[in-house]
Amino acid sequence: MRKGLDVRELRTDPCADGMHSFAEALDRTAQRAIERHGGYPDNWIPERASTDHDVVVVGGGQSGVAIAFALRRAGITRTAVIDTADEGGEGIWLATARMNALRSPKHLPGPELGLPELGFQAWYEARHGEAAYAEMRSISRLDWADYLVWYRKMVGVSVRFGTRLETIEPAQQGLRLRLSVDGRPKQEVCRKLVLATGFAGSGGVNMPAFIARSLPAELYAHAEEPIDFAALRGRRIAIFGAASSAFDAAAVALEHGAASVHLFCRHDDLERLSVMRMLYYPGSVEHFRLLPDAERWTIMSALCRRAQGPVPDTVRRATRFDTFHLHLGARDPLLETDEVTISLRLGGHDTGFEFDFVIAGTGYKVDLRARPELRSIVDQIALWRDRYRPPAGEEHEDLARHPYLSPGFAFTEKEPGTAPCLKDIHFFGAGALLSNGRNPAEVSGFRHGIPQLVSAIGGDLFTADAAQHVARALGPCQPILTGQEYRDSVWTGQDSQASKPAKNAVKDRLPAGG
Repeated sequence: MRKGLDVRELRTDPCADGMHSFAEALDRTAQRAIERHGGYPDNWIPERASTDHDVVVVGGGQSGVAIAFALRRAGITRTAVIDTADEGGEGIWLATARMNALRSPKHLPGPELGLPELGFQAWYEARHGEAAYAEMRSISRLDWADYLVWYRKMVGVSVRFGTRLETIEPAQQGLRLRLSVDGRPKQEVCRKLVLATGFAGSGGVNMPAFIARSLPAELYAHAEEPIDFAALRGRRIAIFGAASSAFDAAAVALEHGAASVHLFCRHDDLERLSVMRMLYYPGSVEHFRLLPDAERWTIMSALCRRAQGPVPDTVRRATRFDTFHLHLGARDPLLETDEVTISLRLGGHDTGFEFDFVIAGTGYKVDLRARPELRSIVDQIALWRDRYRPPAGEEHEDLARHPYLSPGFAFTEKEPGTAPCLKDIHFFGAGALLSNGRNPAEVSGFRHGIPQLVSAIGGDLFTADAAQHVARALGPCQPILTGQEYRDSVWTGQDSQASKPAKNAVKDRLPAGG
């Protein structure tokens, strides 16, 4: 029998020898697991008539849905989840992610948040069997996308697709959100806002100036944007950057028939270390945020001196093609074009190259000024450069732009008292790296990051309504005893036989119904 499934349920299924029945049984088991772990408590937050939601989560991908699930399990149910994309286009897995398999270990806890019946392993084994999961080295990207669809269904989170957050404004009872719903303007008010908008939500893609200034838009793209690789069949492609996303783009281009791909790395060798893994242990992931500013900065400035290198599988995926070429020490590139052909010359080299298209595999940048939804408040948000001045040798321009967040992932004020609404905006994305350790929106960050976030939100909402909770605690309380439970056992000071008449007299004195 497959692990993780309720054996009693499978025994009652007339088609228990089929994979379809195992999948159906898992659905039932997952729902029972939620119930057995406390289910969904009633909403405990006093409703404010002037607000539409207690919490709005921006982002309907894996982070946003898992956060909404955790909020609901915490009894915070007046929650909405919105996403700009149409249904099926949320997140990256079917849009811009190009890896064959996830880069995180298959056994890593994820959005199931302590309920293994909701985890990927249970889902996969119910469809393919224990042996298939045991033989799997890494989780297929497409399987992960399918699992997330199932997960959202199981936890019952509804996402309002086609809804874009345009801007945020302070309101009397919280935050006024100006939205665009299928192109139509709309306003809603919430008490708490969670920005779970992925890597791009911290700023945007990092597009090198030497590309953007030299080429027309139709001749280049960033690896994190949608690219029509079929249209690049037979073309010569140049890729700048040497992290996993750059190698993924190279492999996909070659798999679609590109004539050649040249990948340019400005360093003299690929980054062979994964130094960020030095933080991949529970103590660090959960408690990094408690370190003093100087120690958090020292760690991250050391680990972020260079971008993380590519993983072995994605390197092999590209290098298996004879038409893939890696250039090391490729510095000071100069691009020119006649609007058709792109010419490339590297600093210190006389030899030039010609290409038909350029891809930037250069990752993301943290820059809140690039986020349109923050434009009305960005000047008031404290960044690390506003709070900490590193010693000589530890300067890091990119880290200095990271928002200085509270332990609960909330923005803080650049100038105390100038923007109290910021404490109600929680930033659950890559820009939380320096304040809270790692990117909480990665699968590896869910186990500790989401409970921290939900606890902070619940704590703020509870204390904000302290007077009402005090009144509730001291208000009328319904009795749990009627008096009948003990009326025949009231001691009268006599032995049991002799006391029966006295007990009857006591009965007569008890309140009616008691």
